[in-house]
Amino acid sequence: MSEVAAEIVIKETSATIKKKRQAVLGLATGNSPTGLYKHFARAANGGKFDSGRIRSFNLDEYVGLPGDNVQQRVIHPESYSYFMIQELFSLLKRKFIETRVPYGSLIDQKLLKKELAGNKQDWEARGTDAGKSIAIKANPASPYLAWIKKEILDGYARKIKAAGGIDLQVIGVGGRGHVAFHESGIPFKGSSVLLVKLDDNTIANAVKDGHFKKVSDSPQYAISMGAELVYQARTVVLVANGERKVESVTRSLLEDATPEIPISYGQKYAKQGGNLIYVLDAVAARGLLENKRKLQDKKIVIKNLA
Repeated sequence: MSEVAAEIVIKETSATIKKKRQAVLGLATGNSPTGLYKHFARAANGGKFDSGRIRSFNLDEYVGLPGDNVQQRVIHPESYSYFMIQELFSLLKRKFIETRVPYGSLIDQKLLKKELAGNKQDWEARGTDAGKSIAIKANPASPYLAWIKKEILDGYARKIKAAGGIDLQVIGVGGRGHVAFHESGIPFKGSSVLLVKLDDNTIANAVKDGHFKKVSDSPQYAISMGAELVYQARTVVLVANGERKVESVTRSLLEDATPEIPISYGQKYAKQGGNLIYVLDAVAARGLLENKRKLQDKKIVIKNLA
């Protein structure tokens, strides 16, 4: 699966570099893309394309990682900045022109919580489930929340726009169909770069899975690209495997687009001309393979590359 996904990303990236001299990639963290990144780095180091002509923007980053300062939070083993260094950037002989991860580590979580509690008129929670988008209103009274909105959220979107937009976006998928930290139930409309309050289950699972020693160490917020921004890329490659992904992958293509399954936004994206590619193992694809006629009716092409 990783090799197939890497071949697609390498081919698209090489073509973009030849056409535009540079390519802009959107990158994801998590288990799904790690194999892809190893194949990608090997191809770059072997001279198949020039990785020195690439810029990258990551999907998300935690707010509230343990650490007394920004530097400690950035290099924390659970930070997505650290993940990208370990899984891709350090593998490249020729480094990218520029790499960016959302600036979650710049935010002091204690101060954020204090400002949210003391300035409730400045924001509203959006979402129908436990995970919520914290939408900061225009011209908030809190200087700290104003700074987060202008520099951390809107600022990241501006950086992407200034780079010419993302040519190819790699994404994984959460068990409930979320993309990055655009959690199930968060509305599509206005989902550019989000400040997200993580639900208690997400925090508890992070401890249970060994990422953090105790709940108080686990971040309670995150910065994330939202579905509307993710699916502005010229090509989106979704990589998924395993039983836990079956339901969300199946529903994302067979049912109507809904914030309940954030990756279902891909249907809107594809109808508007976006190049949407799912790379799945046989397990994650099971529900789709059982409904080939419905996929064909939707003009979705299936290729078995096993």
